[in-house]
Amino acid sequence: MNAPTITISECVKQHLNKFFHDLEDQEANAIYDMVLTAVEKPMLELVMEKAGHNQTIASQMLGINRNTLRKKLQQYNLI
Repeated sequence: MNAPTITISECVKQHLNKFFHDLEDQEANAIYDMVLTAVEKPMLELVMEKAGHNQTIASQMLGINRNTLRKKLQQYNLI
């Protein structure tokens, strides 16, 4: 039997709800950057793997400029 399918959006929402719950009375800061980093780095790693580490193919898969991809790969120390 297959596990129920969950969308990326639903997964993010569930984890953010847990994050806010776990904060209790503490103030939340820099959530935008936290979520982008949590999603962007593994996405770049996987796309680069699927593209055979070819930045041109990966940038096409992502729908972004190759220079933008290269900048992001450098940002996350992936090159």
